[in-house]
Amino acid sequence: MCGFHQSEGFTFIETIVVIAIGTILSAGCVYSGEKLIAIARKAAAKSQIGQFSSALQTYFLDCGRFPTTEQGLKALWEKPVFYPVPENWNGPYVDRQPGSDPWGTDFKYISAESSSLPSEVPSNLPFVLISYGADKKEGGQGDDSDIVSWK
Repeated sequence: MCGFHQSEGFTFIETIVVIAIGTILSAGCVYSGEKLIAIARKAAAKSQIGQFSSALQTYFLDCGRFPTTEQGLKALWEKPVFYPVPENWNGPYVDRQPGSDPWGTDFKYISAESSSLPSEVPSNLPFVLISYGADKKEGGQGDDSDIVSWK
């Protein structure tokens, strides 16, 4: 005798529930991934600022002064050609030409001799280095906060 044979698959509702759970889990992974990328970018910017700071200290030991704001970080890669031209430049002081931060904006170097030194900078620092963060402008909070050499 032939009986009615019921299919052994998922019902429509079960399929929708599985898809919904998968979507929720995927969204959580994307959010976590974005947060990890933001953390990694900040860490990379802090690391680059540390490397530039060390290179600037070596530049100072060789040349007797830090680069001017106008000479900037480029002075770590190639000898400045305008005043004050360092006599004992022995660079390059970095492995590659200083480029941009993880968000694609150039690092800002300001010599203590400059009048454009931010007011919150301690007065005993010879220079400051700034990455403006994800929003690429001064200030900001969270992912948009600036990464600076003095903090």
